[in-house]
Amino acid sequence: MNMLDKLFGRSKKKAEAEPAVYFGRYSDNNKPVEKVNRWSDAENLFKEKKYPESLDAFYEYLRDDAIDNVVHERNESSGRFQFYQGSKIVRGNYDNEHLHAEATLAKMPNPNVPVMRRLLEMNFNLYYSRYALEGEKLCMRFDSDVETASPSKLYYGLKELSTKADKQDDLLVQDFSSLQTTDTEHIIEIPAEEKEIKFQWLQKWIGETISYIKTLDPDKFSGGVAYLLLALAYRIDYLIVPEGKILHDLEKIVELYFKKNERQTTEKNRDMIDAFEKLKNRPQQEVFEALYRSRHTFAIVTPQNYKTIADAIYNASQNINWYRDNNYPSIAAQIAEYGIAYCQYSYSLPRPVTDFFHLFMMVNYGEYFNALGFNANYYNPETKQFDADKIADRVKQIINAWKPKYPNLKMKLENIKYDNMVVFNVSFTTEIEYLNIDTNR
Repeated sequence: MNMLDKLFGRSKKKAEAEPAVYFGRYSDNNKPVEKVNRWSDAENLFKEKKYPESLDAFYEYLRDDAIDNVVHERNESSGRFQFYQGSKIVRGNYDNEHLHAEATLAKMPNPNVPVMRRLLEMNFNLYYSRYALEGEKLCMRFDSDVETASPSKLYYGLKELSTKADKQDDLLVQDFSSLQTTDTEHIIEIPAEEKEIKFQWLQKWIGETISYIKTLDPDKFSGGVAYLLLALAYRIDYLIVPEGKILHDLEKIVELYFKKNERQTTEKNRDMIDAFEKLKNRPQQEVFEALYRSRHTFAIVTPQNYKTIADAIYNASQNINWYRDNNYPSIAAQIAEYGIAYCQYSYSLPRPVTDFFHLFMMVNYGEYFNALGFNANYYNPETKQFDADKIADRVKQIINAWKPKYPNLKMKLENIKYDNMVVFNVSFTTEIEYLNIDTNR
C-alpha cells in the first residue's frame, strides 16, 4: 500500500475508491432545481418587500450543500452570514436598514504608501465594493441599504468582493514585504506527496513542451506553437490546480496571447515561452505554497450558451488536418485538447461536460492520474492501446448520472475511434461538441 493509500485511508479491498484529489476551478453552474427555485423565491420576496425572507432564500441559493460553503443565521429582521471563497472568508451582517460584508486581505503593522497607492488605483476598477483600512487590517467591503439589496445586486456585489479579495490577498503579500498573511486558517493543506507529484509534473510538462517547440521553425509553426503553449496553460490550471501567485502567472501567460494588440504570433509565443521558463524555475517551496485546497461560493468565470462551447471545439478541430497529415501528431492531439480545455478554463461548464473533459484528460494523461493514486488505465502509452470498453463504461456512467437533469444527453459511442491518440481526441471532442444539454425543468 503506497503513501496515498495510507493518507486517504484506502485498503486493497477498496482499490477502486478514488483519492481525495480535486481538479479544475469551482463552478456554480450546476445547482439543483430546488436551489434555482430559491433564487426565484428571493426575487419575488424582495419585490414584496419581505427583505429578511428574501435574504433567507438568497443565502440558501448560494449555499452548496456538498461543501458547506455558506452559513446564514437570522433572528427576525437581523442576521449574520459567512461564506468561503478560496483563501478568503467573507463575513457580514444586516438589520432592517443596512447590510455589510467584509473580507480581510492582510495585516499592515506599519503605514505603507506604495500599498495604499496600489489599493487606491485598484478601487477605480470596482463597481460594488471598495478597499479599506481599519487599524492594521487591510480589507474589502461591500455595503447596501436593505431595501435596495436585490438578489442581483447582492450576487454581483458579493461576487466582486470575494473573487477580488481571493486574488489580491496573495499578490499583495508577495509584492509588499511589509504586509502579513492573515485570516487563512480555514485553508486545507494537501498531502506532501500530492504536492511533490504535482510539482514534478509541472516541471515535466513545461520542460517537454518547450524542448519540443525548440525543434520547430518558429515562423512556419507559429500557430501550432501557440496551441501547444495555451493547451499547456489550461492543462496546468485544471490538473495541477495552483492558487495564488502561480495561478496569477498562468493567467498572465494566457493574457499574453489573447491581449488585443498589433504583435505577431511569433512574438507572443516568445513571451509565453519566457514566462513558462520563469514558472519552471520557481523554487519548489514557492510552488508548494500555492498548492492547497479550499471552498468556493462563486465561479470566477460565467456560463455560456452551449453553441459558444461547440463553436470553440469545432474551430480548433478545423486546424488539425495539416499537422495530422504532415506527421506532427503531438501538435494535432493537443489542438484537439485545446478546443475543450479552452472552454473548461474560460467558461463555467455544465457538470456533465466537465465530467467528459475529465475523462478525456484521464485518457491523455493517465500516468499523471496513476501517480496520484487513481485507476486511470484507459490508455497504455507503451503498447499505444486504448481500453475502449472501460472508456465506454465511463461515458455511460456520466450519462446515466445526469439524465434526470439533461434528459437528451447522449454520446454516440460508435463514433469514438481508437486508431491513435489524434483520432481518439478528435472523435471524442466532436461528440462533446454535439451534446444536447437542454435541461429538464
